[in-house]
Amino acid sequence: MFIYDYYANRKDQHLDLARHQYNAETARDFEEARFVHQSLPEMSVEDVDISTTVAGIEFPTPYYINAMTGGTEKTGEINQTIGILSCLTKTPVASGSVSAAIKDPEVAKTFSVLRFENPKGIIFANLGAHHDVENAKRAVDLLEANALQIHLNAPQEIVMPEGDRDFSMWLSNIENIVREIEVPVIVKEVGFGMSRETVEQLTSIGVQTVDVSGTGGTDFVKIESARRILDSYDFLEGWGNSTVVSLVEVMNMPQELRPQVLASGGVKNPLDIIKALSLGADAVGLSNRFLQIFTSNRGLEPALSELNDFKTYTREIMTLLGARNVVELRQKDIILGANVQRWCEARGIDWKQYANRSAKFKNVRQ
Repeated sequence: MFIYDYYANRKDQHLDLARHQYNAETARDFEEARFVHQSLPEMSVEDVDISTTVAGIEFPTPYYINAMTGGTEKTGEINQTIGILSCLTKTPVASGSVSAAIKDPEVAKTFSVLRFENPKGIIFANLGAHHDVENAKRAVDLLEANALQIHLNAPQEIVMPEGDRDFSMWLSNIENIVREIEVPVIVKEVGFGMSRETVEQLTSIGVQTVDVSGTGGTDFVKIESARRILDSYDFLEGWGNSTVVSLVEVMNMPQELRPQVLASGGVKNPLDIIKALSLGADAVGLSNRFLQIFTSNRGLEPALSELNDFKTYTREIMTLLGARNVVELRQKDIILGANVQRWCEARGIDWKQYANRSAKFKNVRQ
């Protein structure tokens, strides 16, 4: 009982600290990235198709509710709300880490409520890289999941008072899970971003889909540092690569070696979604932005309206850009911010190519 209470307190602390970070944190690289405006879209909003495909699964929207929470009574209630709203809006959803349910079956219902409320929807289970194949199968079974997210969170573990200190088996565990599990596996960061070297390691063991999940959103170093009574790790706050940087890193890989890419971390609005899609993501995950909706105490109707508004805004922005689908967004000119430009120069990445893509694709079509 002591272990359950301690874990419950930790998950509730994570939730509260994440909520309070939302307004304080700024994803500068998203803000500074600017599309080149073209005054003649030559299309209608009705022409836009916002569907996409993730790990072979058809998504009705190019965004999804990314891994958040579960494991306590409070977080179970939030997951129930998420399940209802994801069902009503047909928005795919990923659970928080189901490690709590594996440790204590009594809290399993705080996760499985997602499937109960959304029996036919797209749901991803989520589990840490330290787990073995058997636990991965249990996580998938618990949610009758369409896919499994395996999260990477080494900086969080280092700062977490009760966190892991041995990461030597992570890559091997992922390889075994990819080989043995029957549903698609998506390897995701938790807000520290990915380099092309990391992605190359993952693809070498068979991973076909990654979520680069960069800085700019919830900072788990900051969360875990705030939970410590002594020995603050505040000097590590901000550790990692931004989502925009992570996307240009992965897209710089040879196309034949590149996995499918998802993006999350610092995504706060539909324009951020469009920017991430334009930079190579096939779908975009939002956590804290939706958490604000789900915990606003305004009831289901306002939350339902806001989620539905995302579809409208997404179509309208794509129309402004003259993009009929997600693929065409990658043909639109976008100027990356100064920080990203400097990163690209240091890493040997041609950032100017993003600013003049439309001419290239126009010549190809002609």
